[in-house]
Amino acid sequence: MGRLPRQPLNLRARRAWAWALAGALLCALPCAAASLSGVVVGVADGDTLTVLDAGLAQHRVRLAGIDAPEKRQAFGQRSKQSLDRLVHGRPVRIEGRKTDRYGRLVGKVLVGDLDVNREQVRRGFAWHYVAYAREQSPADRRLYADAEASARQERRGLWSEPGATPPWEFRRQAHAHANAHAQRP
Repeated sequence: MGRLPRQPLNLRARRAWAWALAGALLCALPCAAASLSGVVVGVADGDTLTVLDAGLAQHRVRLAGIDAPEKRQAFGQRSKQSLDRLVHGRPVRIEGRKTDRYGRLVGKVLVGDLDVNREQVRRGFAWHYVAYAREQSPADRRLYADAEASARQERRGLWSEPGATPPWEFRRQAHAHANAHAQRP
């Protein structure tokens, strides 16, 4: 009394197989979401673009690990032009699964084997965004830091002029300025 009859082995094996398959599928879902492929149909600025996927859905993408000058900032337009020349109309693969507060996919953009994010830094049209470096692989952290150091040393892009203001400081100054004007009577 109190003992349940044993299930036949093949029923238990089928249930175990079903659970294993379900687990494997659940593990595969984040991996599938970690990559997006498509063609670049727009470039908003030096670190944001739009990709059209095979299903004709558009995706806004923020380049991970870098921060480019704002459009109204020195070198903002040149940074946008550089990114446009690298990717517009080309097939790309995006590696990333994070979404930022604006709903953009944040990821590494690849054209073939070229890491476009790092190339923007190497050309001197973006900073390595150290505040988010922990989200990069250790190898990418080193490569992006080295790319920025090389661009600075060789005075490429925004490093050709002294006193380049990082975009995060530019945004903070612009925000403070706007708040100061809003509080005036």
